[in-house]
Amino acid sequence: MNLSLDSLKSMGAFTGAPVAKEITWKIDGEEYTATVYVRRLSYLAAVNDVRASQGQVDGIAGRIAATICDEAGKPLFQPEDITGEADPERGALHRNLTLAMLGAIGEVNATPGKTTS
Repeated sequence: MNLSLDSLKSMGAFTGAPVAKEITWKIDGEEYTATVYVRRLSYLAAVNDVRASQGQVDGIAGRIAATICDEAGKPLFQPEDITGEADPERGALHRNLTLAMLGAIGEVNATPGKTTS
């Protein structure tokens, strides 16, 4: 097989459209639910992983920024939005929301055939 965009597409080598996931989290005893769109791990995630390994970005914030998007696939966050550096008055993203989004990212990117705990 010759490597081409068509052959890669037929193999599923592109991430495709984001996957809708419903998440729930609590803040101060109040429960919130939202639909988030999650990209499968892609080139963008790899770039953020490299940046994190070089100390240029927080690894968790980079992963969230690379995968959480709107329905059309446009990123919702920059890593600095998550860490609080973009707006110190607003602060960092709440822990429970962070964990809910990481759970959705894990579900979308789980290896087929493997069970998750």
